[in-house]
This record gives sequence, C-alpha cells and structure tokens, in this order.
Amino acid sequence: METFKVGALAALRAEGYRLTQQRGVLIDLIGQSADHLNADDLYRLARARDGRISLSTVYRTLSLLKRHKLVAEIHLSEEHHHYEPVTGDAHYHLVCRQCGGVEEFGAQVIETLSDALRRDYGFTINNVELDVTGTCRSCTV
Repeated sequence: METFKVGALAALRAEGYRLTQQRGVLIDLIGQSADHLNADDLYRLARARDGRISLSTVYRTLSLLKRHKLVAEIHLSEEHHHYEPVTGDAHYHLVCRQCGGVEEFGAQVIETLSDALRRDYGFTINNVELDVTGTCRSCTV
C-alpha cells in the first residue's frame, strides 16, 4: 500500500495536480482494497467517506494512475472495467459467471505454459492476459 501511495503522489505532482482530500480518499481506497473495484464501486465507497467526491474525479484519478502504470485496468468478462493496483506480482483471474466472484491465481501455471510453448513451438511470449470464466466452487455445490 505504501509503495502505491508514494507512486500515486509522485504521479499527481508530475502532472501538476494537488493532493486534495478527495484524491487522497481514492488513492487510499484503491491501495487498500482486496477487491477488483469498478469505477462505480470506487465512487460509492469514496462518497461514503467524503460526500463531495464526484464521479468525474474518480475517472480522472483512475486515468492518471493508469497513465503512470500504477493501476491496471482489467476486463473481467463484463461490460465495465475493474481496477487494481499494479504490484509487480503476476497473477490472473478466475471469474464466476454465476455470482461474479473473482479469484486470483499465481503465475506458476502461466510459467509452466510459457515454458511448454517456448519448448514445443519456439514461441517467445512478451505478455499474457488471461481471465478464465466458469463456475466457482460455491456455485457448483
């Protein structure tokens, strides 16, 4: 969280923005969230802390953080985007089509696949974007 906050403050300064209370609330919420928030979720949570926050402030702040590669915009098989802090730890998502739940899984599975693709096909992978959709354990019971 602290690294994210330091990066976010540096990004604000780099673009000539002040750290307003509203932006501070948004940065704290993004950095502390264990969920994959969409802009509406973030707006709702932020308004509970500071009723003066506008939806446009949420979008401007997310745009700034994306430009500085501090948040990742992810598409979890839905019409809207979700956001999470960029941590440097590669991970991917299992998305339940029934309940909308999201579970992260680590990079080891992808590293194994990448090694096989490199070995079997001579293919060098530069980037992997993967969301697996299906039904979670809770919904299949």
